[in-house]
Amino acid sequence: MAASPKAMILAAGGGTRLYPLTFTIAKPMVPVLNRPVMEHIVALLRRHGITDIIANLHHRAEQIVSYFGDGSRFGVSFDYSREHQLLGTAGGVKNVAGFFGDATFLVIGGDDLADFDLAAMLAVHRERGAVATIAVSQVEEVSQYGIVVADDDGRIRSFQEKPKPEEALSDLANTGVYLFEREALDFIPPGEFFDFGKQVFPLLLERGAPFFAWLAAGYWKDIGGPREFLDANLDALDGKAGICAPGEELSPGVWREGETQANGATIEAPVALGEGCQLESGCRVRRAVIGPGARIPSGARLDGCVVGEGVEVPPIAARDAIFTPGRVVWV
Repeated sequence: MAASPKAMILAAGGGTRLYPLTFTIAKPMVPVLNRPVMEHIVALLRRHGITDIIANLHHRAEQIVSYFGDGSRFGVSFDYSREHQLLGTAGGVKNVAGFFGDATFLVIGGDDLADFDLAAMLAVHRERGAVATIAVSQVEEVSQYGIVVADDDGRIRSFQEKPKPEEALSDLANTGVYLFEREALDFIPPGEFFDFGKQVFPLLLERGAPFFAWLAAGYWKDIGGPREFLDANLDALDGKAGICAPGEELSPGVWREGETQANGATIEAPVALGEGCQLESGCRVRRAVIGPGARIPSGARLDGCVVGEGVEVPPIAARDAIFTPGRVVWV
């Protein structure tokens, strides 16, 4: 029986597209249902028997190390690679080639929320004798994604970067979830900034390597900006993302973690309440994630919102908004 793959989580980016959410926290630490998105990635890997994980770090590295530690709290084993100079998606992977040894390995972005059957992906990857496999997802708005063009048998033929709908040759988006064999590392020079999409994948095509797409049926969201961040949280609340809100379910669709104060507040499911949050009498909260220690005053009316940890919301009506310390982000 073949060994389980190892995994690398790409966690070194600065998260500039997520400003102002990432002014004070690392991109993989932005919360989905009051847990860092990277924690959901780790849970996905563990569910599919992938427990040897490494993450590359750069921006606010200590936040990630402090939270995940050696991984034992999450049922995995964690290693870290600190990049004093960013090496790119592929360069960062090449930098830890020794961690992978001769094992098949998976690469996933630290800001991806996914519910893929990784075991099925691995089985197809090995059945095809692939050197590299990209998980792809069917999308409607092709102009927002890197598009993968593949034959009926899944072999990749070309790529299109955010094509116009009338020019798109496919509706399969590159999700940034990859499986590789050890040979793929030979396409990446050591010690250089190198990118999978711009450099490695064209090389694989040019040299005729066994390079395939695998159509993933599950949920996927690249949390690239505030809109995607809000959508990911609301999708998770709605049960679309394959994750559950932490804590106990007080009533259908209303979850509470630890002690909260909500007497007299109107709460309309689905809602996730973080530990120690306070909802004053007279406030109304609908389809929202309320962070730990947050306070919602009596005059507030929230619909489709995420409130960050410890944030005191002003007494306003808000729809499709993110509340961070000192800021309201309208999306």
